[in-house]
Amino acid sequence: MSSLSKGAVAVVTAFTLTAATTAAASAAPKQDTVQRELDTLVGADFPGALASAQGRDGKVRNYVAGVGDLKTGAKVPVDGRVRIGSNTKPYVAVVVMQLVGESRIDLDATVETYLPGLIRRNGNDGRKITVRQLLNHTSGLPNYTRWIKPITELRDVYLSPRDLLDLGLSHKRAFAPGEKWEYSNTGYVVLGLLVEKVTGRPIHEEVTNRIIKPLGLHDTYWPGLGERGIRGRHPRGYHFAKPGADPIDVTSLDPSWGWAAGQLIATPSDLNRFYRALLDGALVKPAQLTEMKKTVKPEGFVPGWTYGLGIVKIPLSCGGTAWGHGGDIDGYETRNGATEDGRAVTLAVTALPTSEKAVMRPIEALDRTICAQN
Repeated sequence: MSSLSKGAVAVVTAFTLTAATTAAASAAPKQDTVQRELDTLVGADFPGALASAQGRDGKVRNYVAGVGDLKTGAKVPVDGRVRIGSNTKPYVAVVVMQLVGESRIDLDATVETYLPGLIRRNGNDGRKITVRQLLNHTSGLPNYTRWIKPITELRDVYLSPRDLLDLGLSHKRAFAPGEKWEYSNTGYVVLGLLVEKVTGRPIHEEVTNRIIKPLGLHDTYWPGLGERGIRGRHPRGYHFAKPGADPIDVTSLDPSWGWAAGQLIATPSDLNRFYRALLDGALVKPAQLTEMKKTVKPEGFVPGWTYGLGIVKIPLSCGGTAWGHGGDIDGYETRNGATEDGRAVTLAVTALPTSEKAVMRPIEALDRTICAQN
C-alpha cells in the first residue's frame, strides 16, 4: 500500500476489513477510543505507539503507549518525531500540483517533455508516461524497492536518486502506462527529478519552502545528505526479521533510498496539520485539489480504498470518507486520515508489521479513532 517495505506491500494484498470488529469497538466510550486503540497495538508486534487526534472542534489531543526505548525502558515521547516513509508522497504531490497551478507543469504532458531521454529502458518509455500516471501509480514503472537490499545491509548505505531510478529501470515495465495500477516508488523518484528540473532547485528545498515553512510545521524536516539520526524527541524504531524475532534497533539509518518516495520525518500532529491544510485549500488551488481527489481503483490494495494524485480516499465504517496516505519505512509505520468536516488522526507504531494480522491492526484502529472524534 503506502509502504517502502517490500514485505508489508506483499502482505497487504490479502487483507479484508471486518465490519463486526469495527462495530464492536465503536460501542465503547468515544473519549477513550484513541488511548484504548494504542494500548491494544503495543506488545509483540509494535514496541511503542503514538497518536495525535483532532476533532471537529479543532482541539488536538496527543497519546502514547508502550515503550519508547527497549534498552532503557524510556517512555514514548508525546508527539515525538518518526520517519513517515511514503507519507512523503503527498508532500511531493502537493509541490507538483502547485507547479501545475502555476502553469509550469501539465498533468497530462509526458515525462519526456520535462526529462528528455531519462526513461528509455526495458520497455519503460518516458514518451508514453504522463505526470498524472506517475502521481496515481498507473505509469507501469517497476517498483525499485522490490529489489533493494534488506535494511540490515542497507542502513548505512547512501543511494542517489539516479541509483534508485537505475535499479527500477533495470527491470521490465510492469504494464503499459494507464493499463493498470501498481504502487511504484520509482514513479515518485521521477517526480522528484521532474520538480528539480522545472524549478532548478532540490526537491527537499521545494517541499520545505512551499509546505513546511508556510504551515509552521516545526517538527517536520527532510534529513540532510548523509544524516542518519532523528533530531529532537523520538521513540526508537525497531526491525523484526520475522514474527517473534528479537528486535533490531534501526533508528539510525540512511534514508536516501526513500528520497522523494519516503524520506521525510515528522510528528503525528504535524502530519494532521498538513492534511488539514490540504483539505482546507491552504496548499493548492481548488482546481488542483479537485484533480488530486480523482481516484482510481487499485489492485492488491486495502479493500475500499482508492488512490488519487498522491492521496488516498478511505471509506469510514461510520459513514463518509477520510483522505490520507500512510507510510512504512524500517522502524516506523504511520497511518492517517483527515475528513472534510475537520477531523484528523495520525497513528504511528515503532516497527513494521511482520504478519497479515499485524498489518491490518493500525488500519482498523485508524478507522475507529477517526469515527470516535467529535
